[in-house]
Amino acid sequence: MVSRPLTARFVETINKPGRYGDGRGGHGLILNVHEMADGRISRSWIQRLRIGGQFTHLGLGSYPVVTLAAARKVALVNRRAVAEGKDPRSGGVPTFAVALDKVIEIQRETWRDGKSEAQWRSSLSEYARALMRKRVDKITSADVLAALTPIWNTKRVTAQRVKQRIGAVMKWAMANGYRESNPVDAVAAALPRVGTAKAHHKAVPYAEVGATVAAVRGSVALPSTKLAFEFLVLTAARSNEVRGATWNEIDLDAAIWTVPASRMKAKKEHRVPLADATLAVLAEAAKYRRDDSDFVFPSARGGGVMSNVAFWSLLQKLDIDATVHGFRSSFRDWASECTNTPHAVMESALAHVIKDKAEAAYARSDLLEKRRALMDAWAVFVTSDRADANVLQLRHSGVVAGHAGVVG
Repeated sequence: MVSRPLTARFVETINKPGRYGDGRGGHGLILNVHEMADGRISRSWIQRLRIGGQFTHLGLGSYPVVTLAAARKVALVNRRAVAEGKDPRSGGVPTFAVALDKVIEIQRETWRDGKSEAQWRSSLSEYARALMRKRVDKITSADVLAALTPIWNTKRVTAQRVKQRIGAVMKWAMANGYRESNPVDAVAAALPRVGTAKAHHKAVPYAEVGATVAAVRGSVALPSTKLAFEFLVLTAARSNEVRGATWNEIDLDAAIWTVPASRMKAKKEHRVPLADATLAVLAEAAKYRRDDSDFVFPSARGGGVMSNVAFWSLLQKLDIDATVHGFRSSFRDWASECTNTPHAVMESALAHVIKDKAEAAYARSDLLEKRRALMDAWAVFVTSDRADANVLQLRHSGVVAGHAGVVG
């Protein structure tokens, strides 16, 4: 039975996974209907051609970006090229290294820190070296698995980044008709879901945070780095939130820092109440404000975003055995053990997403004023010469519990 040509209506409405040919005279054009992991249906175009004596499937793009009419035009052009003894894939099939250059060229304009290109090249050169000289249409899932397996359990974060970057190159190859599928998709099931036990971020005990901030203050690091670190500790914010902070996000009169959704992990705008000690940090930072930059803590070179390794380097030089993110844990431990702060207020202070749906449904407020009392107490605790004296002072104010471990 000869299949009938596709229709625009059929392409738009078909939800049953499978491959649907464009009938006789369709030049090998096929609509590939695929159910994705999240249950959505994707529709893409492929073309089956014999090139150099071997059948090859070319990717022609996804529907509805590429319509049926547009896919037919491309399919006809490709068929004519083959009839003339040409390879419709211009320039032949590139190697992984060449394809990587193309992907980086496309991505470069979207990278702000200027380091992403070097990170892509470094990680793939080291861990995907065997792929570099292979043609993108010859790379298999086994090749990808061989690259990832040695580092999957020992360097999980790096391995995941390498996996994502290989996948991006393969998607480029698909979009340009060099291959039909992404070999990275098949390796997920083969890789262990759990490798080494997940390590928690190393944190300084909360009783030592004040001394740590004092050590940073007295170091020879750049003023902007020292001030940014203290600001990070006092606000219990994440590194990227602080490094990207701009003066137009700061309302000094209201003592509020509004972090835009684009820089928040939960992609939701977050208001941070600023304690007096935190405002003092900003006043000091204003002395170093640059005319060519609106960043509160600009990098020394060019006034752009501070390097993502600036804090790490600072801690390393001072021999402080903790991660930058660990100071959020120090804050959380202090709030839990030394204050009567409700759980919802502590979680809101850290901009954590409430996972319990019932609790989240009632979380209509960001609890700003309750968080302000908590952050004021934290700032006093951190900046005090003697934490014990501050605890006594705050107990009288009713903010801090009668003794450690009492959490209301």
